[in-house]
Amino acid sequence: MARAKSEARFHRHVRGEGVPEGQAEAVRLLRLTAEQKHADAQYSLGFCYERGEGVPQDQAEAVRLYRLAAEQKHAHAQCSLGFCYDRGEGVPQDWAEAVRLYRLAAEQKHADAQCSLGICYDRGEGVPQDWAEAVRLYRLAAEQKHAHAQCNLDMCYERGEGVPQDWAEAVRLYRLAAEQKHADAQYSLGICYDRGEGVPQDWAEAVRLYRLAAEQKHADAQCSLGICYNRGEGVPQDQAEAVRLYRLAAEQKHAHAQCNLGMCYERGEGVPQDLAEAVRLYRLAAEQKHAHAQCNLGMCYERGEGVPQDQAEAVRLYRLAAEQKHAHAQFSLGFCYDRGEGVPQGWAEAVRLYRLAAEQKHADAQCDLGICYKRGEGVPQDLAEAVRLYRLAAEQKHAHAQCNLGMCYERGEGVPKDRAEAVRLYRLAAEQKHAGAQCRLGFCYYKGEGVPQVQAEAVRLYRLAAEQKHAGAQCRLGICYDRGEGVPQDQAEAVRLYRLAAEQKYADAQCNLGFCYEWGEGVPQDRAEAG
Repeated sequence: MARAKSEARFHRHVRGEGVPEGQAEAVRLLRLTAEQKHADAQYSLGFCYERGEGVPQDQAEAVRLYRLAAEQKHAHAQCSLGFCYDRGEGVPQDWAEAVRLYRLAAEQKHADAQCSLGICYDRGEGVPQDWAEAVRLYRLAAEQKHAHAQCNLDMCYERGEGVPQDWAEAVRLYRLAAEQKHADAQYSLGICYDRGEGVPQDWAEAVRLYRLAAEQKHADAQCSLGICYNRGEGVPQDQAEAVRLYRLAAEQKHAHAQCNLGMCYERGEGVPQDLAEAVRLYRLAAEQKHAHAQCNLGMCYERGEGVPQDQAEAVRLYRLAAEQKHAHAQFSLGFCYDRGEGVPQGWAEAVRLYRLAAEQKHADAQCDLGICYKRGEGVPQDLAEAVRLYRLAAEQKHAHAQCNLGMCYERGEGVPKDRAEAVRLYRLAAEQKHAGAQCRLGFCYYKGEGVPQVQAEAVRLYRLAAEQKHAGAQCRLGICYDRGEGVPQDQAEAVRLYRLAAEQKYADAQCNLGFCYEWGEGVPQDRAEAG
């Protein structure tokens, strides 16, 4: 109790309460007492030097004073001196010495020291890693209502490290710490509600907890709350508020927030579109090895958006992210090898990378790996495996995979021929505005394969695809105008459509356009142009 009183008196002096001289007088009194080898005063004066309260900040002097008090078995001083060794502040970093000092204080039931020693065992810093011992120490501190220890113990239950995984116990402990306004615990409990781990999913409660932590400048919470506003989960969607929160966290060098803020600038969500600013933010996060930012920055270099186009730099960034098992980066790097863009073409390497991403359920990669099996590029041709991969992606509503799987059913490649199933798949992709599927479905209506023959519907579908510059659809729509099938005959319109497709080097359209010139249909006769 005497210690509590002396510290209370000291803190009143530091705040200038009760003495006219304020902090200077508080320090003078502490110094007089410390010179009499009073451990509390030595510790408190060390604290003043560490924080720069009433004296110029001087970490070395703080260490000297903490050491004097620690030698008198002053638990606070032992713990604070341990912090200095732990962080290398005022002394060279020395985790073994930090552990020794934390242990001395922990043996006196000092909760901060118990928690800090637990962290050392948790991370294997200064001692061999030992999660069970970390849990024991966290529990001792948690029983003293030490919020940080409660939060750390929660994480052990959440991850099953040193104890059996127990989400309910993790939530209970997070709640205890959160009730003490511990920002990490508020954030972690928010995650539990966000994901429905250990509690029923409740986005509104997640938002409430994220907000409490964010108000304490907790960068993870600011970022997560921004995501809630971005998606409209637990709050009305508000892109401007998402940007504000991302910015607060990004200013604390939070890599995920920097990346998310970059995406806002890239897409013009909540801020005016600014590709150069997006690149700047992606770069900041990428320099912290944030895989998604590395991938996004790679895409900027690949497309020349916000930076000069540089395929080699795109490849370098994709590779950095791919090495961190980032699925889209693995896919994008695979695509570079597939096409020989920024690297020598290498189908085997493309397949390897597509497979890594496909195993993470990346739909683009599943589809493109299916194409490799269909064509026998980088792997032996295997139509059944192509179908399997297309199906995996199609089940994720991947339009190109739905279209490709439809073609397999239409042609009987890797599956028994089934035109009705082909039509069903084409329709799913066409509803997503997939031009190839619109054209294929149009052809089914044109021929009456898998559906009743309806040439007007064929024309409608061809037109949708042709408006997306699909050469096959432009040619087929041209044929409809040429023959007057599903539309009134109009050879001039047929010629216009053939020409659009021919300019894309579509052979059938070039041939049809040649016939038009040869016979003077829709254009003046010109045998030389036809030939």
